[in-house]
Amino acid sequence: MPASTHESPPTVAGLDLERTRRRVRMGRAGMWASLAAGPLALAFVVTQPSVRVVAQSAPAPVRTTQTSVAVDPGGYAAEFVDAWLRSDAGQPDSSFAVRAQQLGPDVLLPEPAKGAKAPQRVSAVRSVRGAHGQWSVTVAVQDAGQVRYFAVPLAASSSAGAVTVTGTPALVAGPGAVKAAASPYTVDVPDGPLTETVGDFLSAYLSGSGEVERYLAPRTRLTAVTPAVADRVGLESVSAREKTAAGEQVPGDSTRVHVQVSVTAQSAAGRWPLSYELTLAARGGRWEIAALTSGGGEEQ
Repeated sequence: MPASTHESPPTVAGLDLERTRRRVRMGRAGMWASLAAGPLALAFVVTQPSVRVVAQSAPAPVRTTQTSVAVDPGGYAAEFVDAWLRSDAGQPDSSFAVRAQQLGPDVLLPEPAKGAKAPQRVSAVRSVRGAHGQWSVTVAVQDAGQVRYFAVPLAASSSAGAVTVTGTPALVAGPGAVKAAASPYTVDVPDGPLTETVGDFLSAYLSGSGEVERYLAPRTRLTAVTPAVADRVGLESVSAREKTAAGEQVPGDSTRVHVQVSVTAQSAAGRWPLSYELTLAARGGRWEIAALTSGGGEEQ
């Protein structure tokens, strides 16, 4: 009889052999992957009879929120008050009335007396931000030799690109006086090397009489006021934080002191009292200007 073309069914031994081959192939694949991943992963594969791979979903992206800084709409409040004070309810088509109603559609217009003077100057002096884009802006109005203050309620987008005055302005009292902190400049500085340097420096700084650079410490950069604002500068007083500043002799190099100087600047335009805060450093037996403080910051 011709030989049968059908393959013999696999025996138990054959099945075991095939399973062993598959495990070897899987083991080799895992080993090569572990070699790429590092020694610890290789050790894990060698000690484990089989590797189970569990698919995990990728973590959700972390969203970061940036807090936007709202733009102060104080300028629009000042513009509204200026137009509002110049408008007249009896002339709703005037340019001032139209502008006031554009910024505050529901705000009533005033009825000024005949011959009433227009405001000379309008400026926003204080802005307070509330919730949901609400603002309260205090506006100072100067006219007829007096100053009045109006509080303006408005709503604004974060960029102040969209603004609406939400109510009629309120006439409010001006700011009160706050008790100032005691001055740290408690040491009176008599005439001497320090006051001479300070006087000469401020004379050059304000009147242009002399070179400012000759009074400056190394790496200090200051330029004279241009154009010059004084024909003559008079030194009135000098006070310091440190007692060293009041000494008759210049101390050792690198000694620094902080002083407050009062001067009088005179020109054809008048006489003006001025005050400066300076830092001086000792070097080579003389005082030099190391910094000029203006409005809480240092110019050097």
